Amino acid sequence: MTTINILNLKCNGCASTIKKGLLSLEGVNEVEVTLESSEIKINEVSETIFAGVKEKLSKMGYPEVGDANTMLHKAKSFVSCASGKITSE
Repeated sequence: MTTINILNLKCNGCASTIKKGLLSLEGVNEVEVTLESSEIKINEVSETIFAGVKEKLSKMGYPEVGDANTMLHKAKSFVSCASGKITSE
C-alpha cells in the first residue's frame, strides 16, 4: 500500500467522498482513509496513476501535506465533506 498524508480531512463524510473519488480512477482499486492521522492508503500504482491520485485529492480540497493549502482547497473540502455526509447516510 502507498500512503499519502493530506490536509483538511475532518470526518467520515470527507472519507466517503475521498474513497468514492479515488476509486473512480483507473488503476485504483483499494482505498483506506484514517481520520486520526489524515492518511490515505491506496494499492500500489504506477507513478503516473499516483500523480493522478494526488491531483484528484487536491481538486477535491485535500492537498498532500507540504503542498499549498489555499482558501479554495479549504472551501472545496467543506463541500466534499457535506456531500460525503449526504451520500453516506
